[in-house]
Amino acid sequence: MIRPHDALPYRYVLTLPAMGSAVRIARETTEQVLAEWGVGPQEPCTGPALLILSELVANSVRHAAVLSPNVTVVYAGGPDAFAFGVHDRHPYRPALYTPVVAGSGRGLATVVELTLELGGSAVVRGDADEGGKSIWITLPLQRTGAPRDR
Repeated sequence: MIRPHDALPYRYVLTLPAMGSAVRIARETTEQVLAEWGVGPQEPCTGPALLILSELVANSVRHAAVLSPNVTVVYAGGPDAFAFGVHDRHPYRPALYTPVVAGSGRGLATVVELTLELGGSAVVRGDADEGGKSIWITLPLQRTGAPRDR
């Protein structure tokens, strides 16, 4: 099965220890990757993508670090889309499209809301061995032209 991010020609992978500094480093790396691929801060998805990514990495650090010493971000891009997956080795797969329950965090609800407002998609994919998962976000780009050659 071909997944939408498989068709995107540009890739970058970042693996970090599952600790608080991972959020800042992942956010800074995302800004650099987007800039290298020709996606500037004026692109409508840039700000929300940074917020979404920060929330997903923070969730991995906060909730999965006990079973997953690392968090990995996989970036994929092309002329019309930017996608990223945040992976950890905790087996719990959160439901993305459920109502917020009193006492629970709003982080994933915000992630899904921002993603859908931008015309994007969000999906949770489990590892083949069921020992971890990735949350993939795909956002459309409104710019013209292809990413710069690296």
